[in-house]
Amino acid sequence: MAGAQQAGEWARHWSYAELPDLDLLRARYIRHTFPRHSHEGYVVATVSHGVEDIGTPGGTLHAGPGTVVMINPEVPHTARAGVPEGWVYDTLYPSAQVINDIASDTTRLRGSVGFAETGVADPYAARLIAEVHRAAEEGNALAADSVLRVVVTRLLTRHGTAFPVSAPRAAGARDAARARALLESRMAEPPTLEALAAELGTSPFALLRAFKKQYGMPPHTWLTDARVRRARRMLDAGTAPSVAAVEVGFTDQPHLNRHFTRIVGVPPGAYQRERARTYKTGPDRPR
Repeated sequence: MAGAQQAGEWARHWSYAELPDLDLLRARYIRHTFPRHSHEGYVVATVSHGVEDIGTPGGTLHAGPGTVVMINPEVPHTARAGVPEGWVYDTLYPSAQVINDIASDTTRLRGSVGFAETGVADPYAARLIAEVHRAAEEGNALAADSVLRVVVTRLLTRHGTAFPVSAPRAAGARDAARARALLESRMAEPPTLEALAAELGTSPFALLRAFKKQYGMPPHTWLTDARVRRARRMLDAGTAPSVAAVEVGFTDQPHLNRHFTRIVGVPPGAYQRERARTYKTGPDRPR
């Protein structure tokens, strides 16, 4: 499998053309750790072997076999092995459009929806998540799409909620949002914290505190995550990793490789090669 970093580790991060707006990751990690990061879409995952420790704003979730993990968009989290032998898991990354469309079609939830719980014991839903992977790898689009809708409907019905309409932002939250927009627009040459605060008319410490409260991580950590997200989009479009590295503000390709692998779970080259492949039959699935 592509992207193994340590002996015994393997990972495959890919997309299935018949299921747009959905990424899939199946992997075994032992020493690999995911730093604090977030996703634009949702995370729906299950561990089949071992234990994954997931650090969330609400505490650490110890996810073992039969546990289903649900993480909403933009929620910062970390992940690492919870036992010496690591963990094996199947993960689905559906976009907000996918989740909201299914919610509108099969539940009473309306608006922007999400999950009220991060981890639940649900062996049946766990098996369904693995079946989505299996069907996609076998090229069975009808089964993959059908099972995806069944498992998402089950989880939304049991654990779903509608996000409240956002209240007017306080001054600190507005400064954090403006800082985020500025960092996005100057990703390749970001300002210092002091310069950023001065431009926004606040102090460095106040901006740092507001940014961490709003986004769950300091600006420099968020910027690394944002750079990797943009690099992913560029790799999806066929940009060479060496070019993407410079465009998003990393000093060179090894710098991109290191952060991309830590956050995405596979190196950028392996990530891009998976997207260039056409799946006619399912590859071997390590057990």
